[in-house]
Amino acid sequence: MDNPVILAAGILGTTGASLKRAAQSGAGGVVTKSVGSVPRDGHRGPTVVQVEGGLLNAMGLPNPSYANFQEEIDIGREGGAPVVASIFGSGPQEFVEVAESLEADGFELNLSCPHAEKYGAEIGCEACNVEEITRAVKRSVAIPVWVKLTPNVADIVGLGLAAQRGGADGVVAINTLKAMAIDVESGRPILGNRFGGLSGPAIKPVAVRCVFDLADALEIPVIGVGGISRWQDAAEMIMAGAAGVQVGTALRNPEGYGIFRSIAEGLSTYLERKEMTLEELRGIAGRFS
Repeated sequence: MDNPVILAAGILGTTGASLKRAAQSGAGGVVTKSVGSVPRDGHRGPTVVQVEGGLLNAMGLPNPSYANFQEEIDIGREGGAPVVASIFGSGPQEFVEVAESLEADGFELNLSCPHAEKYGAEIGCEACNVEEITRAVKRSVAIPVWVKLTPNVADIVGLGLAAQRGGADGVVAINTLKAMAIDVESGRPILGNRFGGLSGPAIKPVAVRCVFDLADALEIPVIGVGGISRWQDAAEMIMAGAAGVQVGTALRNPEGYGIFRSIAEGLSTYLERKEMTLEELRGIAGRFS
């Protein structure tokens, strides 16, 4: 990758055109919307609501299935940056089926979506499942495999170690925090699914802590995601130990696609001013224990 700023899964990765535009706008890499073995409509609406500090969403993994998605990956590659396919399944066999059927530059295993029954965090909260699924996919493909981890557990490091044992090339931390919003006039939950995942600035301190703990315990790279909207956020995540960062909810900010170049250039200028390399910055916070 030309720079460590990556489009996060689930934001703009539903079409090849949006992947391509993100790459051309300065993203060092792009991650697709999660795709599975069969088409899914997702949850009934409302599926997204703005809350204090970010967004709450319960999409329910809507996707056209891998059989109808390869063209979008191919178009995304025209942007000049690596395209990582986010994939999901209910178990090792389904993950392998999807992985073996797609051509991408890497895979991100979605073992952390907090609002899809029988998928995501429902299976990814158990270390044994993370290890088994990761190992199965790694044995079936010859490209990098990342594992996206859920923060909705008591011990995210245990999940990271399981991914490492399974052969993962890196872990991504974190996915959204399970959350809820209620309309005070009617008393009804706002989201159609009642519960959803919280993203945005409110979760950044949680993400920074998770990245710090994972980077301290793992030998494989950690990619930080959660609440990153400016170069200072990216620098903080890298100081915690991240090898790269992903940007998602912040794309709703006024600069839109321009946020990738803004963060990448701001980080580069900061490193020049500090006379440091990215590798020298990575994990610096751990040296002050």
